[in-house]
Amino acid sequence: MNARLGPTAAAALTVLLAWLVLYPILIVVADAAAGGGDAVTRFVTRPGEWGALWASLWISLASVALAAAIGVPLAFLFEWLEFPGRKTLGSLIALPAVLPPFVGVIAFLFLYGESGFVARAVQAVLGLTRPPWRLQGAGAILLVHAYSMYVYFYLLARAGLAKLDASLIEAAQALGAGRWDTLSRVTLPLLRPALGGAGLLVFMAALGSFSAPYVFGGGFRVMTTQIVATKLNGELPLAMVETAALALVAVVGFAVLRRTEGNDPLIALGKGTAPRRRPIRRPGVRGFATAAGWLFAVLLLLPHLTLALVSLVPYGSWTTETLPPVLSLGNYQRLFGEPERLRPLVNSLWMATVSTFAALVLALAAGALIGRRRPREAAGRFRGAIETLVALPWALPGTVFAIALAATFSVSSPITLRWVLVGTVVLLPLAYLVRNLPVTGRAVLAGYRQLDPALEEAAASLGAGWWGVFRRVTLPLLRPALAAGASLAFVAALGDFVTSIVLYTYDNRPISIEIMSSLRVSELGVAAAFGVILMVVSGLVLGVGARR
Repeated sequence: MNARLGPTAAAALTVLLAWLVLYPILIVVADAAAGGGDAVTRFVTRPGEWGALWASLWISLASVALAAAIGVPLAFLFEWLEFPGRKTLGSLIALPAVLPPFVGVIAFLFLYGESGFVARAVQAVLGLTRPPWRLQGAGAILLVHAYSMYVYFYLLARAGLAKLDASLIEAAQALGAGRWDTLSRVTLPLLRPALGGAGLLVFMAALGSFSAPYVFGGGFRVMTTQIVATKLNGELPLAMVETAALALVAVVGFAVLRRTEGNDPLIALGKGTAPRRRPIRRPGVRGFATAAGWLFAVLLLLPHLTLALVSLVPYGSWTTETLPPVLSLGNYQRLFGEPERLRPLVNSLWMATVSTFAALVLALAAGALIGRRRPREAAGRFRGAIETLVALPWALPGTVFAIALAATFSVSSPITLRWVLVGTVVLLPLAYLVRNLPVTGRAVLAGYRQLDPALEEAAASLGAGWWGVFRRVTLPLLRPALAAGASLAFVAALGDFVTSIVLYTYDNRPISIEIMSSLRVSELGVAAAFGVILMVVSGLVLGVGARR
């Protein structure tokens, strides 16, 4: 790229990212302040508002603790011990990541809800006249969060253990440290960045969670559901104040948890190889570990299997029986035989594709300008601003951004860069784009920083122009990063429910909204069939991304 164009392009990209990411948040803050003291007074004086805000905070912290309690021991088990079926089980353990959040919640409803398979089985065995439980409230939300979010700790902790330096552990043991001292004073400090990163991901995901509180909350409200309820009630100034309050909590939590990822001096010392996996030699213990691993894997697969089973249940054929009396492919025939039924899937596919492509273009532009180890000095001045703007959407819940975009693009004021997009098919893909920026941006920036500048310099010295170098050298080298970022962003947009419920229109209603609509009219089989399709497409996309 021309050296004189570098700073201009970096400045233009910074302005564009600020308009997409920061400007809507500032509009919300301004609207909250302009709403007058009445909205703020209502927020401050209503116990329900503080209760919802506190519930969001403690639910998020509890989700971090539960996810760590499940994911970290599993990472140690599958990375440090050798037993039959370890590789297969290690892959199955990560399967909850394939379930989009709303689909996972629906699968839990079919499996553990008061009319689900487990509750019906317990009711039949014990001869009860009523369901043995109601899956509602904070406990139900935490159960869903623990199931869906422990994967962050499992994958990141396992990756950290795979890169651990065995020589440090051996040195501690040679100096007389026992297993507990070695774990607490050497191993866990070495894993601090991985555990801090996983904690940050879980905290932000739980703080912005909407699907689980929406389906299982009952009378228990967190701030994400409170904001939507307030907006639906027509109290827009109060909704702006609630949005600003949740955004503030998210940013503070993001900043505090980022400090836990700080560099530990031990990490820089690692120059050896990871510890060897220790085989379980005692046959009884090895058999027990294998059986326990498969049992746990089956439990993790139950929501997937439940979704597939319910998708085969014809409408109105399953009433009080423990198991469905009739199974058929009728729901799939209805979906694929009626074009109008497939419209939400087509909508989700094109919106996810467009938003992912746009997010990749922005990520590539950011990487080309500031992603190299030593960006040009002029463009490098924008490094901090661009990196912050790319990461900012991850620090804020999806509900916050949805409300912010709706507020920003609900008025026509071209002089302030605001146009009426509410009610059009454009706003929802734009929201997906903003939400996907952290995923694609971090992946592409990391890919750029692993490139050897000598390769591009060699191509340029042989006469290749900027476009030729980019197309024939840079892009092929970035292919793994692009595949990783694109697959994750596409799957996130495809199954999005949090942003969609605020911004969708009838013309671009996505598959997650159609699933919710089917549940409302008791078409359980159709809703499950949509969920299976979404799960299969997500799994295929993630599989292709992993292979590349």
